[in-house]
Amino acid sequence: MAKQCEVCGKGPQMGNQVTIRGKKKYLGGVGTKVTGITRRQFKPNLQKVKVAAEDGKSVHKWVCTQCIRGGAIRKVVQIAPFTVPAK
Repeated sequence: MAKQCEVCGKGPQMGNQVTIRGKKKYLGGVGTKVTGITRRQFKPNLQKVKVAAEDGKSVHKWVCTQCIRGGAIRKVVQIAPFTVPAK
């Protein structure tokens, strides 16, 4: 099983690793040069999160950080929130 988000389906993507050397012109050099381009894999930032299911139970899922921050899942509440006692 490939590591991918169980909510949005985001998985590894291919890209280029660009190797650059030389000093930039504005720093007093003659400019930077690309000395090599090789293929690499960008992997999603997956976190194992305890997600609240529809039936009230909790399930562990591999979820990307964009889904966690974007509110695509509802995390399980570990401790009930603090309430101020009424007088």
